[in-house]
Amino acid sequence: MLTKDKLLSAKKTLQGIACKTNLSQASGISSQNNVFLKEENLQKTGSFKLRGAYNKISSLTKEECERGVVACSAGNHAQGVAFAASRKHIKATICIPSCAPISKIEKTRSYGAEVCLVDGVYDDAYAKACAIQKESGAVMIHPFDDDDVIAGQGTIGLEILEQLPDVDAVIVPVGGGGLISGVAFAIKMLKPSCKVFGVQASGAPGMVHALKVSKIEALDNVSTLADGIAVKCPGKLTYEYCRKYVDDITTVTDDEIAMAILYLIEEQKVVAEGAGAASVAAMLFNKFNLHGKNVACVVSGGNIDVTALSRIIDLGLMNRGRLGQILIKMADKPGEIKKISSIISKFGGNIISIYHDRNSTALNIHSCFLSVCIEVKDSKNYKQICDAITQAGYVIISK
Repeated sequence: MLTKDKLLSAKKTLQGIACKTNLSQASGISSQNNVFLKEENLQKTGSFKLRGAYNKISSLTKEECERGVVACSAGNHAQGVAFAASRKHIKATICIPSCAPISKIEKTRSYGAEVCLVDGVYDDAYAKACAIQKESGAVMIHPFDDDDVIAGQGTIGLEILEQLPDVDAVIVPVGGGGLISGVAFAIKMLKPSCKVFGVQASGAPGMVHALKVSKIEALDNVSTLADGIAVKCPGKLTYEYCRKYVDDITTVTDDEIAMAILYLIEEQKVVAEGAGAASVAAMLFNKFNLHGKNVACVVSGGNIDVTALSRIIDLGLMNRGRLGQILIKMADKPGEIKKISSIISKFGGNIISIYHDRNSTALNIHSCFLSVCIEVKDSKNYKQICDAITQAGYVIISK
């Protein structure tokens, strides 16, 4: 069982290994509360996972170390295990879903671990890791359902209380539940009045579902841009800790997560992956009934795939009304594109891309389609441009 002594021992073990990350105040997230960001995206290996992985591996016996370790991960736990194993000179084999960001996979390899790519999501990688563990005798380093791992993650809760003693609420991203279990235990042990809230992606609500039906059930599938919390089934230990110590858990959509990522980049100069931005998304969209409180949001990781970042930013811009795609039906004659471009320019819009289609079977011989992606100031500005295009005699098919 998780105990106060185990938590304090983890804190001692991690001294000089894990950074005490910043807790920085963030304006603009909520007009009703004072919001602070616990920046685990700046932790070594780019996420909080180093804490639990290193604490667990440090607890192994000499005989266990000689057998090596095996783990499964969507990417962040993989890096934490690989880093810890390299520091302890232990062989590590890590199963990672093949859909995980390439940057996470390559970084894991750079720490010296052997990587086994598995088709599917986290749960499929876990099944493969169990098979390897059974065959090789290596020690399984579970990403969340282990008290030593949970204790390591719980040191974040200790740091928040040291950095902000008058904290009223802590919001934590939730996948399998290891992070929130540790943080909630630490918070409730030292300051029971402080609320602890969890946030899952709506496409991977495993813990929300488990708490709702009062039993652990694996979801049929998960789908979310927040790969770090795309878990079908929560842990047995973490389920019990969440029941006991967590005040509430809700979900946020991928659109809301994308807008949170965009907000963090633009307003806070913070790069967060989808899972890491989930806590901020919950505050941006008022998922919890909080007023006049000091709220700490755990930004759990920053290992976002740069190849996906531009698409996520575009999604966030579209949802904030600053990027739009207009499909226009117009006469197929010279000068029409110039006229539409002039309208967009007049109202301050910036054309990002344009596609002229004369060959659609949905058109008569004298018409064509023009698809224009434009960057605008806000949703009001976008409406002005669309209205002006319509008033000029053009037909907007979609916007």
